[in-house]
Amino acid sequence: MKTVTKLWIGIVILAVLSPIGILIPQFFKAGDAWGEWGLDTLRGMVGYVPKGIAKISQVWKAPMPDYAIEGSSEKGLFTLSFSYIFSALTGILIVATFAFLLAKSLSKKEKKKPL
Repeated sequence: MKTVTKLWIGIVILAVLSPIGILIPQFFKAGDAWGEWGLDTLRGMVGYVPKGIAKISQVWKAPMPDYAIEGSSEKGLFTLSFSYIFSALTGILIVATFAFLLAKSLSKKEKKKPL
């Protein structure tokens, strides 16, 4: 089996395992993942929200907040798990497409370059 095929199989396995991110925090009562805090969580942890964070918090809205398809949180663990897998595969597809296009673009520039 080719190394690239093994890599893609590993990536898909990791995407399928991504719903573990739902279960482990609930099992350990861990709350939000490190660094994924909203303004309210940050205010509760630190006591205030830094002005810079408050200012830029509205600049970016995630296309899939909480890694879930809109409304899937209320439909149960199975649907939420599917949303996590879909989110992981969507992210993988976007990154792989960008990397492929970048590599293709750079290889064309390299071929045109005279010796």
